[in-house]
Amino acid sequence: MRRIAVLGSTGSIGTQTLEVVENHPDMEITALAAGSNIRLLEEQIRRFRPKVAAVWSEERAEELKARVADLDVRVEAGMDGLIAVATEASAQVVVTAVVGMIGIRPTIAAIQAGKDIALANKETLVTAGHLIIPMVRERGVRLLPVDSEHSAIFQCLNGEHGNRIHKILLTASGGPFRGKTREEMKNIQVEDALKHPNWSMGQKITIDSSTMVNKGLEVMEARWLFGVEMDQVQVVVQPQSIIHSMVEFEDGAVMAQLGTPDMKLPIQYALCWPERRPMGGERLDFWKLAEIRFEKPDFDNFPGLSLAYEAGRTGGSLPTVFNAANERAVSMFLNRKIGYLTITDIIESAMRRHTVIPNPSVEQILEAERDTYDYIESRW
Repeated sequence: MRRIAVLGSTGSIGTQTLEVVENHPDMEITALAAGSNIRLLEEQIRRFRPKVAAVWSEERAEELKARVADLDVRVEAGMDGLIAVATEASAQVVVTAVVGMIGIRPTIAAIQAGKDIALANKETLVTAGHLIIPMVRERGVRLLPVDSEHSAIFQCLNGEHGNRIHKILLTASGGPFRGKTREEMKNIQVEDALKHPNWSMGQKITIDSSTMVNKGLEVMEARWLFGVEMDQVQVVVQPQSIIHSMVEFEDGAVMAQLGTPDMKLPIQYALCWPERRPMGGERLDFWKLAEIRFEKPDFDNFPGLSLAYEAGRTGGSLPTVFNAANERAVSMFLNRKIGYLTITDIIESAMRRHTVIPNPSVEQILEAERDTYDYIESRW
């Protein structure tokens, strides 16, 4: 029996994870954590009967306790609640599907408790990769990528142990505004930015995909996951989202992983690795696939990507500032407080005024996050 805890169970990745678990009788959910959607969390608790559940606010936790009082489940709240879910004693794998830097502490707690990590929270490695990767090695746990691109790279590397990576080719759809200039994007509204051409995702990551910031975060994540330098990760725009990523080895051979844009495949692969299992859904039909196109990314009109490379090359606390500024800016855009192009303006401004800490501790990472939030709130 594979026993699984899920952080972020009511989000896009979390709900799809539970769909995958439902299709495998040898999988069991032992703990669930969500943000504030207690209606859906209650449904999940009744369906999967976890031992522990958590929500962020104390008030919501009390409400959830009353709603599931007839069940044998312990309800927790806040960061302590997230950590309780991440360290639930019987869980073997923790799916980290929360959005944002809130995922750092529970991920660290899960690693220290000897849990394997199915990682869908890219901010953990972006901001604290220098702490996480050594800890994973020390504890001897597995770090299994859930993002489609990183799962693709992971799959391409299977059986290639000892063979040197020359380059990672990280694919991007280009988002809904591919080919547009900044002038053409100045009046973009929230509804426009939430229309991703290929993937169905949560609001924050959908906005990040439209600005190419998400791809920048993925570049930084890949750098840690696969032990390469920032400049060994090359972004390639592949508009159909058929090739999920590629690896070029030192002899010039390129391995690619292809498939339909369905997040359940990388989720299932992470939960079942090294085994592949049957999965329903649409399959690629190469007789109908007329072409696969490739383009260079547009660094000029999508500066979020170039700022990500700068943050990743500099390292230290600068990736934290990049990520925190983006989180706050995207939230402000979704709440219609700023314009679309202001998202990357805020990121750049926050990066320029920050004094980099070379090897920040968790406390210094979180302090850099708070400082960035305070700066943005004072300016916008």
